[in-house]
Amino acid sequence: MTPAPEVEAYLATLAPERRGRLEAIRAIVLDEASLVDEVISHRMPTYRLAGRMVVSIASFARHDSVFPASGEVRDRLGTEVEPFVRGRGTFQFQLRDPLPLGLIRRIIRTRIEEVTGVARS
Repeated sequence: MTPAPEVEAYLATLAPERRGRLEAIRAIVLDEASLVDEVISHRMPTYRLAGRMVVSIASFARHDSVFPASGEVRDRLGTEVEPFVRGRGTFQFQLRDPLPLGLIRRIIRTRIEEVTGVARS
């Protein structure tokens, strides 16, 4: 995948530490679904697979967010994601805490399984 200039521009506006956090999430998305299209939607980096939105990511004043826009992800991961749930399809990760990269990978993987209908190992 060629990085989208609009996403690169979004990331360039972030302080280095903040950019690093979002780039870590971005790397997980690209690792889990190398065929995604990377775009800006609703002013956030967004990843689509076969025309369907997989996830959006964003940096805010006190947290970073992952938006799978899916109740199924929340339902399937249950108590594991509960501390990070904000709304039906939003997960927030406070800046004071390290990113739970393994959990974020499971969120992304679960969403890709939902979008494609194919379970991954």
